[in-house]
Amino acid sequence: MNRSWIYVFIGGLIEVVWVSGLKHADSALAWIVTVLAMIASFYLIMKAASRLPVGTVYAVFTGLGTGGTVVGEMLLFGEPFQWSKTLLIALLLAGVVGLKLVTDRDAQEGSGA
Repeated sequence: MNRSWIYVFIGGLIEVVWVSGLKHADSALAWIVTVLAMIASFYLIMKAASRLPVGTVYAVFTGLGTGGTVVGEMLLFGEPFQWSKTLLIALLLAGVVGLKLVTDRDAQEGSGA
């Protein structure tokens, strides 16, 4: 996995922090952490998008953020568990992995490897 994909995955994980912060921040410090997480996640996504297809980067970023936020809300904040939601998130994550694999394959074919 190259550095750009690492930026996407870390940015997606940080997205979970700031999205949850939008709902749960209740102090100045919590809002500062939320804003800093926003800045960090978008910085990483911009770095990744400079080397990877922007559409794929954004799809993977939002997919990881969506899945991570829903799981985090269930585990940390008592959001009710629903099988249908869990199965749909699994489908979303399968699509994210598929996009990454297709993008990697296309990059290898383009480089003559």
